[in-house]
Amino acid sequence: MKTIIEINTPYAASHLLERLSADPLHVVDRINHEVKVPIYTENKVVSVSFEKNNGVTRLTITGDVEDEEKVLEKLKQIFLWDVDLQDISDHFKHTKLAPIFDIFYGTPIVCDFDLYGCLMKTIIHQQLNMKFAHELTSRFVKTFGFEVGGVPFYPEPSVVSKLEPEQLRQLQFSQRKAEYVIDTSKKIANGELDLEAFHFKTDEEIIEKLVKIRGIGKWTAENFLLFGLGRPNLLPAADIGIQNALKRLYDLETKPKLDQVLDLAAEWEPYSSYASLYLWLSTERPQLVEEIYQKIE
Repeated sequence: MKTIIEINTPYAASHLLERLSADPLHVVDRINHEVKVPIYTENKVVSVSFEKNNGVTRLTITGDVEDEEKVLEKLKQIFLWDVDLQDISDHFKHTKLAPIFDIFYGTPIVCDFDLYGCLMKTIIHQQLNMKFAHELTSRFVKTFGFEVGGVPFYPEPSVVSKLEPEQLRQLQFSQRKAEYVIDTSKKIANGELDLEAFHFKTDEEIIEKLVKIRGIGKWTAENFLLFGLGRPNLLPAADIGIQNALKRLYDLETKPKLDQVLDLAAEWEPYSSYASLYLWLSTERPQLVEEIYQKIE
């Protein structure tokens, strides 16, 4: 297939690719503005490249796939190219987040490439620093998953469901986290938990379902909704990165408590997910931090 998608609203591919490249499981060529995307339904890989000309971002999608229509629909769910980022940017113009939205103007949310992989990654990342979280996830995928053309694929739930905790302990998983990953995979493998059905459920219904599973709390559920399903109005208020960004943004003496974060966030709805993303970006780009806060002052 070779398909070209034109995006006529702001779409900052450079920020998108930089954020994707932070995960060692992503195959990103920032020089040629390209990312390789695993297609789990076919165990194949497509290339998505980005080019900007006269304010229009062009995505060129190439790959040898069987069902082009389904692949394009999946890619739209990942890259969210149908979201009007100008409207979202305008929404934040009169908020405290305006300078951050100016600097990262047009940065889209990009979803994880696979719902099961997203849930596993989010469970693995719980309470870990980012460097080790990526390392542990990479060990998990490279040990139990597979590659196609040099692109890593997460293992199937049926594979993980048959593991013993000790096999994950050998990769430096804690005992509890090993159990969470295996037990959740069992629920998916036996059909008790249908991730694809979540596309048709509300945020509240999904959170209620997920938090009943051992090892999945609200933070994990919210991050799954944001980066698995691309829901636009999610705020993981307990996230330390978001709290640190707000502490700096509002010049607070200490990190804001949960209720403070929710109070500050009232004006962000219905685009809290984008506020979350841009706050994370403000902590991930230390070279831009001073520029951000000089504008605020």
